[in-house]
Amino acid sequence: MNFRLTFPVAPLEPAIQYSDKLLLSGSCFAEEIGALLQQHKFNTLMNPNGILFNPLSIAQSMQSYLDGKQYGKEDLFLHEDLWHSWDHHSRFSTPTPEETLRAINQSQTAASQRLKEADWLIITLGSAFVYQLKENNRIVANCHRVPDAAFYKRLLTADEIIAALDNMMHRLFFSNRKVNILFTVSPVRYVRDGVVENNLGKAVLLQAVHHLVNKFDRLFYFPAYELVIDDLRDYRFYKEDLVHPNDLAIRYVWDHFTAACLHPEGQALLAQVKDLLRARQHRPFNPQTPQHRQFLAAYLKKAQALAAAHPFLDLREELGYFDEQ
Repeated sequence: MNFRLTFPVAPLEPAIQYSDKLLLSGSCFAEEIGALLQQHKFNTLMNPNGILFNPLSIAQSMQSYLDGKQYGKEDLFLHEDLWHSWDHHSRFSTPTPEETLRAINQSQTAASQRLKEADWLIITLGSAFVYQLKENNRIVANCHRVPDAAFYKRLLTADEIIAALDNMMHRLFFSNRKVNILFTVSPVRYVRDGVVENNLGKAVLLQAVHHLVNKFDRLFYFPAYELVIDDLRDYRFYKEDLVHPNDLAIRYVWDHFTAACLHPEGQALLAQVKDLLRARQHRPFNPQTPQHRQFLAAYLKKAQALAAAHPFLDLREELGYFDEQ
């Protein structure tokens, strides 16, 4: 007797190589997967604008990278003693416009360069609801705790999402002829919109994404949403807020991601990287014993061999740790 519904995840073709350059953008779930990619030594740039929830703000951010946009003080506003950008997450907000602009423009420069050379753009769509400033109808990426009275809230249509992403991708494919795009829909449940509204918004996102994936050869879909909502399908896989997938669920999605999306050679390399990471976390009862020193020396040799065989891996921290210890 089966007590849960499982389904096969189709392998990605072409698969992601360990040597590929990745750019991730989107919701907080993108940060969870991005953090695991970075932890396992993938060449990853994650959320240059900070967390972005709606597809129009994601598309706008990509357009700004393609334009090489640099922000000025006129692009900021002051609220509760902090300078904010409507296009960026609050992680960029600081007490002075100079600090905020320095952080934003450094990130813009890095994102612009990465988008030109990226092998993969991974976009995680979170919500189809947008907030528009009443004063000018501008869609904001983050409300920065400005009172709700300052905004209109509305649900995007699939056509609006398709048009925004389509326009962005036409420009991107012209400037970067090798990039592939992998879409996911976040399994985070935005119940602040309402349970019915959350499901409606996810349906709009899924409709738009699958329309685009079926239209372009270089677009792909990974079912992170379905793995959590339809496969795991239980509140024990959510954090206490009952909204965000917990570590167990994220690891489950990660395992499916690496199995389906990573090239077989990359999967073998991933196992070696995991072995180094586990060794670095090892805490001996007595670090002065000859046995532990032999352990460190053996892993120093492993790290050196791995770095020599795969120069694109950044193993400086591991090499330094095993050598210093």
